[in-house]
Amino acid sequence: MQMHRLFEIVYLLLEHGSMTAAALAQRFEVSTRTIQRDIDALSAAGIPVYAARGRGGGVRLLPEFVLSKSLLSTREQDEILFALQSLHATGAAGASDTLSRLSGLFRRSHVDWIDVDFSRWGSEDEERRVFAVLKEGILSGKVVAFEYYNTNGQHSSRETEPMRLGFKSGGWYLQAWCRQKQAYRTFKISRMDAVRLTDETFVPRLEPVPVMDDPGDTLPMMPLRLRFAPEMAFRVYDEFERSKITRNADGSLDVSIAWPAGDWGYGYLLSFGAAVEVLEPLEARQALRQAAQRIAKIYG
Repeated sequence: MQMHRLFEIVYLLLEHGSMTAAALAQRFEVSTRTIQRDIDALSAAGIPVYAARGRGGGVRLLPEFVLSKSLLSTREQDEILFALQSLHATGAAGASDTLSRLSGLFRRSHVDWIDVDFSRWGSEDEERRVFAVLKEGILSGKVVAFEYYNTNGQHSSRETEPMRLGFKSGGWYLQAWCRQKQAYRTFKISRMDAVRLTDETFVPRLEPVPVMDDPGDTLPMMPLRLRFAPEMAFRVYDEFERSKITRNADGSLDVSIAWPAGDWGYGYLLSFGAAVEVLEPLEARQALRQAAQRIAKIYG
């Protein structure tokens, strides 16, 4: 307890500049005599702390004491503060207090240069609620149940032991032990419905959580060569790797990739409308032509 209190005193002095021994004693619910012994212990450990008497006095640190004298570079301090701001955006417990303390410790007055919000544009409060439920399940070791829709739209009820949240390719995923499948699975959070935290607790398994894989059932892949109209450049560069893109003299863009076969993959390509042409393979061209004919029939 004393070690925790000593660190806490340093944080408070860095944040507030000066505090009286009585104020510190009240905060930690100890006697002023105990605080005076803590000050002596900090001084003996090489922390430049001293007590000033009289009006405006109190316990203080020498002004030049900053953590930048340690092994952490300025860039490393920035990385730590950025990570804490990201955690604060998710509502992580204690992130705000830790951010405030380290900002004082690093002598940084501007730590709000980035605003991190993991929800989608136009999203409702339900998305934030789901994130909070999953976070609570992981931290408290409680089973999380939900309804899930895979890439083919097939529905199933799942009970999971949540282990990790991951963000990849613009989407949030949950890695969890699925009790129905008796194995680790990766679930895309946007495909989860009726997410609820149960009262049942679980003991984390000995098997390590695997590297995050593709969510849902594994889909067969097929090689595709696509040509996009120039006006689709903003989506092409957003959604495909630069190494897969070739810009043609007329401004069109060719993309060569391996892509999921079946309705899901074709549905994604149809989202580009007439601004994409499948060059190869022939079976994919035929599948898109048939899909377009069905759409045209619906609209007469």
